[in-house]
Amino acid sequence: EVISFSEADYERVHLPHDDPVVVTLMVELFTMKRIFIDSGSLADILYKYAFDQLRILIDQLKPMKTPLVGFVGEMVHPLGSIDLLVVAGTAPRQTQVQMTFMVV
Repeated sequence: EVISFSEADYERVHLPHDDPVVVTLMVELFTMKRIFIDSGSLADILYKYAFDQLRILIDQLKPMKTPLVGFVGEMVHPLGSIDLLVVAGTAPRQTQVQMTFMVV
């Protein structure tokens, strides 16, 4: 389903803007709050602390050799990647998608 915004959603928003969106989603049946969505990012990042809270064994990570370049130019080597089920919305207006996250 398409998620769209009306003119009413722009109330008190100073245009033009490129502010990120922060949402709450279900990831592998856990509620994750304060998910930062940056449409300019090329990678879906999951921090190790959040990964540990999902109680998934680290040996389930797929190896990665490509480093990520951070916000200020520093290089970060991911621990690996993992595919996780992400659920947005509530029934009956709900969608599920399998996403690949890089764990750092």
